[in-house]
Amino acid sequence: MISRPLKLGFLASGNGSSARAIVAAIKAGDLAAEARLLVSNNKSAPALAFAAEEGVAALNIPTQADPDAADGRLAEAMAAHGAEIIVLSGYLRQLGPRTLERYAGRVLNIHPGPLPAFGGHGMYGRRVHEAVIAAGVAESGICIHLVDAEYDRGPVIARRSLTLAPGDTAEALEARVTALEPGFFVETLREIAEGRLSLSGG
Repeated sequence: MISRPLKLGFLASGNGSSARAIVAAIKAGDLAAEARLLVSNNKSAPALAFAAEEGVAALNIPTQADPDAADGRLAEAMAAHGAEIIVLSGYLRQLGPRTLERYAGRVLNIHPGPLPAFGGHGMYGRRVHEAVIAAGVAESGICIHLVDAEYDRGPVIARRSLTLAPGDTAEALEARVTALEPGFFVETLREIAEGRLSLSGG
């Protein structure tokens, strides 16, 4: 059961652009949600400093040395801070079974290309846009999907299409998609908070 306002946890490995936009929307009164915790696997991630500046609880949980222990710590930390939905904001590690089990159907990721055609292991960042350009398709798009044990295979709950311009390069497409992603995440969470969109995959 998801309560209102939404109680959000964030995972970020770098800048955490979507997390920043979501926290800004909460502060502005544009999103009925609470930022409960931000976790990074990277102790020098700018997202951790951002969280501290905004008064959001922040935690570094390294994953490389002992992924299983890190998985347990992450699941427990999110639960201890009351997070009900986990938002991935540029988190470059696969989630472990404990976190996925505890938060089944409540972990959201944003993918910078159409799914399932341009997803899977290794398909992130500019690689996605390069594949879209190489495929010669007329449209790309942004997908917000539920996270499960397979990369980019969880149910898509929201899509936004983006028409390719003549002569588009991967770099140009990446810039356009990157600019749209944070706002799209805020809009999708607002629909969830207002009961207009259901997390139906879990």
